[in-house]
Amino acid sequence: MSLNIVLYEPEIPQNTGNIVRTCVVTDSILHIIGPTGFSMDEKHIKRAGLDYWELLKMHYYKDYDEFKENNKDAIIYYCETRTNTIYSEVAYEEECFIMFGKETTGIPKSILDENAESCVRIPMLDIKKARSLNLSNTVAIVIYEVLRQWNFVNMK
Repeated sequence: MSLNIVLYEPEIPQNTGNIVRTCVVTDSILHIIGPTGFSMDEKHIKRAGLDYWELLKMHYYKDYDEFKENNKDAIIYYCETRTNTIYSEVAYEEECFIMFGKETTGIPKSILDENAESCVRIPMLDIKKARSLNLSNTVAIVIYEVLRQWNFVNMK
């Protein structure tokens, strides 16, 4: 079983650092698609990730094309606010990728349109000025749903 978390051009180092910690404690593999809005050695990302960095399984791609080229047969779900399928309604395969978009604009519409049948969302109240959940919170919610479906295998 392998859960792969994909961050599309993340912008806020503290979010990515928090996601690093979540990936380590859930044995999820982190994939970062650049460019990022920060340097990977920036103090904020290091501080948020604490000393978990040495435990992290991570791949970095310069852009979306490189990610796709290196993961040709991947089953990918796209977490987005503008779709109908709720994240908990999906039966996640034992080898899957879940992509999350950048904090300000999400995943590009062109990618979502090409993969509309694989888009999922977390339900929220319909409040005009509240566009989305925090990225690191969203990642944690979805990771734990996948792990729940997998009966929290290898977890104590």
